[in-house]
Amino acid sequence: MAMLKGSAIAFLVSCVSCYLISVPSLASSDEFLQCLREKIPSELVYAQSSSNFTDVLVSSIKNPKFFTNATVKPVCIVTPSDASHVQAAVLCGRKLNVRLRVRSGGHDYEGLSYRSACPYEVFGVVDLAKLRAVSVNQSESTAWVGSGATIGELYYAIAKNNSQVAFPAGECPTIGVGGHFSGGGVGMIMRKHGLSIDKVVDAKLVNANGELLDRAGMGEDLFWAIRGGGGGSFGVVLSWKVQLVQVPPTVTVFSIGKTLEQGAIDILTKWQDVGPSLPSDLNLKVKVQGQEALFMALYLGTCSSLVSTMDEQFPELNMTSTDCRTMTWLESAALSFTDMSSTGTVEDALLSRAPSMSIFTKGKSDYVRRAISKDAWKSIFSWFAMNGSGLIMLEPHGGFMDTVPAAATPYPHRCGVLYVIQYIVFWQGDGGAPATTWLAKFYDFMGHHVSKKPRQAYVNFRDLDIGQNPAVVDGNVSTFESGKAWGERYFMDNYHRLASVKAAVDPTDYFRNEQSVPPLLHGSK
Repeated sequence: MAMLKGSAIAFLVSCVSCYLISVPSLASSDEFLQCLREKIPSELVYAQSSSNFTDVLVSSIKNPKFFTNATVKPVCIVTPSDASHVQAAVLCGRKLNVRLRVRSGGHDYEGLSYRSACPYEVFGVVDLAKLRAVSVNQSESTAWVGSGATIGELYYAIAKNNSQVAFPAGECPTIGVGGHFSGGGVGMIMRKHGLSIDKVVDAKLVNANGELLDRAGMGEDLFWAIRGGGGGSFGVVLSWKVQLVQVPPTVTVFSIGKTLEQGAIDILTKWQDVGPSLPSDLNLKVKVQGQEALFMALYLGTCSSLVSTMDEQFPELNMTSTDCRTMTWLESAALSFTDMSSTGTVEDALLSRAPSMSIFTKGKSDYVRRAISKDAWKSIFSWFAMNGSGLIMLEPHGGFMDTVPAAATPYPHRCGVLYVIQYIVFWQGDGGAPATTWLAKFYDFMGHHVSKKPRQAYVNFRDLDIGQNPAVVDGNVSTFESGKAWGERYFMDNYHRLASVKAAVDPTDYFRNEQSVPPLLHGSK
């Protein structure tokens, strides 16, 4: 065992834990389904025996890695159209010892919103796709958005008739609002307006007792926890009230690629200091793939002003007016996440909810607080010439992000962070071994160059390799100490407060998954 890597040890522990969990009986599962059907319209409950169970399960799966014959599937899927249906599902689950997992957009990097890593777990899924309404209050410049909406649907609803209204959230339109907001919400205008959670002003949640609460009813501690503490730990957030932000009638974008021969390493080394210190109206992210660095910008202003800023602060990129593309903010939100290319009409890009069942993926994350040296970047680029190599996205912080205290929300990666790294590998069919092997080795290599003690990670780029809730043998409650392995990497010092909130609102750990926040019970440190 001493020779095993940490991720291998975590896997073995998680496997052992499956044999130790108190599993509901088949009779309990049948009683659970009966309870649901007595309280919820039958057409909203899909048991495994239902003819369209698989269609509903697949409807928002984004990674076929988690839809195989070996995938542990829910005993049923509840598709509520009203808050009372969620309350009924929670009460039935609590009564009959069947836990619930909650899915909004299905983008969870480990699929934990609709599958279990334990082959013996009996659970149900609450799929919030029907709770996707967006209601805009123009006089207040606010909106209520259902957790089942995608961020693309949110963007379209708020800005289709007003090009000067926007909301800070992610760059992939099919991401579900519920999961995205629960983890923070990194995006292209965060340097100006912050994360999604920085603009959440109210929410409606069903807690572990089946009660429907708004911000006043849940209290400030729970309201704090649900804004960045990760999905699946504190209850079912049905909807969010958000403060909208103002943007210019048109914005400017560009995408400039630099190969190694064109000085990519020197330019990227310089970017590490420039990107986080640029005016907050400008976000300049980078994709590294193959032997190229692709610099992608969104500027809340005109082309001429952008050219002037780049000439002054980042002349190495040699950006000119011919690189500019001018459009509305809504049109910019419809551009491709990976290269800022157009992907069809705005409606096609923002409103599609099609599942993605052809490309397998695996992701990881890191934060960088001290610029990586030029020599190190030379070594890093060599990894992208290897078999199975993927890509990394570098997203700068700074600007508004530097003004928010680390404890203001559960997302702690604020002042002093230069950028967040997202690692992604892709493959098709059974060809995943080269990609996942490359990712694991490259991630180990990068440990020398990123944040340490703890090595920070972003909960919305969920990664079970960094730790899982272990054997559950004492009243079916996860332990605070074991959760530190991943909890302190996602939340740093905020992990302790999250666990305290969990103990107050869900002490029996009803809302639990492989990386849900455990309750800080008496005697824990």
